[in-house]
Amino acid sequence: MNNIFHYISPLGGITLASDGEALTGLWFDGQKHYPNKLVEERTKAEMPIFTQTCTWLDIYLSGKVPDYTPPISIHTTPFRKAVYDILLTIPYGQTMTYGGIARILAERQGVERMSAQAVGGAVGHNPIGIIIPCHRVVGTDGRLTGYAGGLDKKIALLKLEKYEI
Repeated sequence: MNNIFHYISPLGGITLASDGEALTGLWFDGQKHYPNKLVEERTKAEMPIFTQTCTWLDIYLSGKVPDYTPPISIHTTPFRKAVYDILLTIPYGQTMTYGGIARILAERQGVERMSAQAVGGAVGHNPIGIIIPCHRVVGTDGRLTGYAGGLDKKIALLKLEKYEI
């Protein structure tokens, strides 16, 4: 059963999803790749994971660094999971390029090259935005590229983290 909870943030509504134990989704309402089907086939519920996540969001959106990460569970391909694991290592207030992530993946998999474009596809489909910080991924020259939640939200999140734009 999919459980959802709606959180109102300074940047707009956010939908949280859980399997009852861990967070399985976090999306800005109406963002690209928003799981409309999930939201239609859900039960609205209050549960500890949503309380933990809302507290995390409250801390983060107040400009502070949360000292924990809510339990997350991602059901995806091994490639995307590997990308998300790297995203989780990007420090608050810093960025990494798609190419940089591709180089790390290539090194870990013992291959010569990995596609930065494939990394971009995985980043764009991140099911747990903000907590898995896909907003911290930038283009090769450091320019801000697309964000499923909207470029305005990516800019706001990076400014919140005091990143120089």
